[in-house]
Formats: sequence, structure tokens, C-alpha cells
Amino acid sequence: MLKIRNIDAFYGNIHALKNISMDIEKGEIISLIGANGAGKSTTLMTICGVVPARGGEITFEGTAINNMATDKIVALGINQVPEGRHIFPYLTVMENLDMGAFLRSDARGIKQDMDYIFTLFPRLAERRNQAGGTLSGGEQQMLAISRAIMTRPRLLLLDEPSLGLAPIVTRQIFEIIKKINQENKTTIFLVEQNANLALHISDRGYVMETGSITMTDTGRNLLANEDVKKAYLGI
Repeated sequence: MLKIRNIDAFYGNIHALKNISMDIEKGEIISLIGANGAGKSTTLMTICGVVPARGGEITFEGTAINNMATDKIVALGINQVPEGRHIFPYLTVMENLDMGAFLRSDARGIKQDMDYIFTLFPRLAERRNQAGGTLSGGEQQMLAISRAIMTRPRLLLLDEPSLGLAPIVTRQIFEIIKKINQENKTTIFLVEQNANLALHISDRGYVMETGSITMTDTGRNLLANEDVKKAYLGI
């Protein structure tokens, strides 16, 4: 579904991504783990066209996207839930969801997707007329994911969905991520500091160090890898 081949990315003179290559197959959950500053978020932003890729190629379902405008990439079926959520704090829950559907004109489908979201996240249904900025951190993360779902993405990019959340809320969010993958057949690319939780729900994973991919394997094998245990699992 997504192929990344020999991509570099820079912030000024800082070489953030160094000749990375990755593959994501349709229907998978893929995790990208690594330390802070390794380049994980930059990878997602490069896929979305926010950070320009240098050299190489990124293709989505056979279409080259590495020189494409971000809104065109979203229209193709890729959407990102950014680190820190970035909901619209002064808009209500319903208005935030409407913003997620800005490229759509199918009123019936939009209503069906909202009904589905309120089934996934009953808390949002209870707060549908409440301003996003007044929600708890966990509720804002639910809203950020839901806003992305309103675009009907075929590939959903999630950047640190557990950031700042209590453990019980984090587990709920990860259960929902798995449910979205299984029920909607949505392919998920997950960047996450909580490597243990991420790898437990992932088909495969990649390890990134200082802008380079250093290891890839199944989620199960990475969980059992001694180097991964020491560096990222605290074992």
C-alpha cells in the first residue's frame, strides 16, 4: 500500500531522515519505535508532505506522493493524527468532526460515520455540543482520532496517541485503534513511545535510531528481541 524508498529529509542543515526505506501492506498495523528525536514524527510528516522529502520516492497504492500537496495526499486516503492532538479548541465536538469531513459531500455517509464514532467513543456522544478545549486529554485524543476517521482514510497515521494520558485511558485508546483496524480494514502506521503496547497490537514494526531504520521484524519478534527489550521496553 505504501512504499518508502531511500528518502532523506532535512530541517535546515539537520539531516533528520537518512536514506530510509519502509513498506506498509494493506490491512496491517505497523509500529515505528525509537527514542525521542530519532525521526519518527518526521517520517509521518514526510509521508504527508509537511516536510519535503529529498531523493528517493514515496508511493501510495502505486501513485508517487513525495512531491504532492498535503491536501491532495489527504484526498487520496491518507490522514494523520498529530502528536499533541491539535483539535480546534473553540469548536464543539460536532464542529471538529465536521472539519474532518471537509473534503466530503456525501451527507448520508457523513452521518453514518458520526454514528459509528459515537459508538466507538460514547464519551464524545455525551459531549457532542461541548467545546473541544474543555475536554480531558483522553477525550481530546478520542476526538483527534475521530476527526481523522471522518476523512475515511485508508491509511491512518497516528503520532504518539498515548502522550500525556493515564495508563487506563492509554489502554482504551489502543483497544480502539485495534478495533478501527479490524472493523474498518483501515491500515494503521503507529508512532509510539510506549513500545510495549504498540508492538503488542502490531503485525510488524520498525526501529529507528538517529534518522535511520536499524531493525524490522514482526511485532512479536521485536518484543522478544534482547536489544529492543533493553533499549525500549525497560527489561
